[in-house]
Amino acid sequence: MHTDATAPAMRNFAGLRPAPDSIIGSAQRQGRPAWSEGIHVLWSVWVFVVPMFSPHGYDLRWLLLTLLSYPVFIALFAGALLLPARRSPWCALGMIALCFGLLPWYVSSLSYFVFGCVFLGALSHASVWRYVLALIVLNAALLGWARVFGYPWAALVWMPVTTVMIGLLVHVERLKNRQDAALRLSHEEVRRLAAIGERERIGRDLHDLLGQTLSMVALKADLAARLVERDPDGAQREIGEVGGIARDALAQVRQAVSGIRAAGLAAELASARLLLETGGIAFGYSLDARIAESGLSPAVETALAMTLRESVTNLQRHARARSARAQFSREGGVVRLQVSDDGRGGAIVPGNGLSGMRERIEALGGQLRIDSGADGTRVDARIPLGVPQAG
Repeated sequence: MHTDATAPAMRNFAGLRPAPDSIIGSAQRQGRPAWSEGIHVLWSVWVFVVPMFSPHGYDLRWLLLTLLSYPVFIALFAGALLLPARRSPWCALGMIALCFGLLPWYVSSLSYFVFGCVFLGALSHASVWRYVLALIVLNAALLGWARVFGYPWAALVWMPVTTVMIGLLVHVERLKNRQDAALRLSHEEVRRLAAIGERERIGRDLHDLLGQTLSMVALKADLAARLVERDPDGAQREIGEVGGIARDALAQVRQAVSGIRAAGLAAELASARLLLETGGIAFGYSLDARIAESGLSPAVETALAMTLRESVTNLQRHARARSARAQFSREGGVVRLQVSDDGRGGAIVPGNGLSGMRERIEALGGQLRIDSGADGTRVDARIPLGVPQAG
């Protein structure tokens, strides 16, 4: 997991550590830098810009109220980012209350109201419609309160538009991030369960295989020991059979172990189906029987599994497809993976995922080709089977 260099500073900001389910805690788990959330505080520059458009301007009252209220706002902002999810919404409500309390004397407090409404959407787990209803109620209360103190409509009409537009964008983005996080967790759980199931299967196979074989070896060895003096030829024959049994057992153990090596590919296929079908994309795959019988080296299997993962992730994010298919085939001494979809296609923009796929495959002497057109995208990876086991 990527760790940002600024994370230690953010973890110790004001002596506080981000809660695991806080905004910064969630950002760090997803590999995003902590400052990517805190940088939004720069929008509070409007606290210092708004007086330019007010009749009183930058007078002594504005200065004193800014010196008193802005540190409180910064503390609430930090709390919204660092506190647990069950407590952080109170910081958003605190910003809104700060606005209502200062509004009779301090026009810049309208900026605190905007921050409070936006944070309320970012921190709330409520549905979009419940959040919109809350924004309507809050804005109606603000307009009524501001009109009591003579604020002109021209200065207030932008508040509902601003809070609803920005708040909805942030709220929907947070809901999407939570769903993505839950989906990633379910994918990891699928991989983990697939690995556990495969280990249990291999364990049962090895137990049945080795239990019977070792029992036979023990019996043959005891019989050879009893025959060694009175029947040397019989003892030699029994010892020879022990060697044959051991060689057969070794071959069967190697075959069973090849199943363990295929567990990564099986888990990726299960995860790909879950990811795509959750997003409404039909997914199918086919596996050449010769690949299942002969197995793959760990290096080749890992490269194919990671290529499948990256291809499916890009497909789910960008393709807007209705169906997709993965096909594993063997052509002579080459194993081939093709991932195709019926999405929108388009220009391929090289990125870290694509570069990683290409480097991993080319390091094994293989080739990667990606074709994208009006009829969808096709990823074609070919890797020689003669790659050493160590990769």
